[in-house]
Amino acid sequence: MKRFLAFVSFLLFAAACTNQPMDNKNMTSNANTGKEMKSTAGPSEADIEAKEKASWDDIKKKDWDAFGKILTSDYLEALDDGIHDKAGTIEAVKNLELSDVTYSDWKMTTIDKDAVILTYTTNVKATYKGQPVPPGPYHEASAYVNRNGEWLSIYYQETLAKTIPPPPSPMKSPPAKTAASPMAKPAETGPDAVANEKLVWDALKAKNYDAFAFYLASDSVEIEADGVYDKAGSLKGVSMMDFSKAETSNWKVVKFDNDASVVLYEVRVPGMNPEKGYHSTIWVNRGGKWQALFHMGTPAATPATAKPETKKM
Repeated sequence: MKRFLAFVSFLLFAAACTNQPMDNKNMTSNANTGKEMKSTAGPSEADIEAKEKASWDDIKKKDWDAFGKILTSDYLEALDDGIHDKAGTIEAVKNLELSDVTYSDWKMTTIDKDAVILTYTTNVKATYKGQPVPPGPYHEASAYVNRNGEWLSIYYQETLAKTIPPPPSPMKSPPAKTAASPMAKPAETGPDAVANEKLVWDALKAKNYDAFAFYLASDSVEIEADGVYDKAGSLKGVSMMDFSKAETSNWKVVKFDNDASVVLYEVRVPGMNPEKGYHSTIWVNRGGKWQALFHMGTPAATPATAKPETKKM
């Protein structure tokens, strides 16, 4: 379920450059195992944190049966070598030797009554097929859903924390579209997460940042290599980049429930380093309007530098 990456994050919502990350402090921790949490009520942050820690412990103990039970049958994750399902995840972690992991910055965000997303930071001591895994720190994100009264992991992504230098000064180009002149109202979103995400990319390609902002929830969160960003930070970041030639492909969607889903896909932006990355966005229905609540990006690694997951692949 967890994999450690050797590259800096390659972003969708914000250019990881001069943005100021959100303060991700005041997180709580808990040593509770949380293995048998079954309830119709929403979980506490301590409950979800405990389940997440328990799955890391399963990796240490090589208890693959217990590890598999924490994942939904339709589980997906995005890593530096692609997008993976449950079977591929379990098979990959069998090559991992995890000796130690430390955690910090825990934070749980409620998606809706049957789904939450947990974010946190890790440092590790591990090897994969005998090769050392970079120790981190890593930004982690793991979504849990209520399936028949039990909270299970349905989605995961991880990015190596790094300080990213500002991009080179772009060539002069026509001014970006703004609200200074009348514009057509952005197209409405709906329950189709792929269609929604394509609308976001259409806005980015056109440098229509008003439309881009329209699609983000007011409390949206983005995780990139150099930090965690709110809506304002994401908007500032994309305004510094040129996504006009971006190409998206390999779309996959996992439905959390009737009011939330996550879309995972590949992005290629010629001229960026690396050009390809793997991305995910959680879309939620807020009062009949579908909005982007959470986003995370992971750069594609070359075969020589791709690193294994340490928990969920």
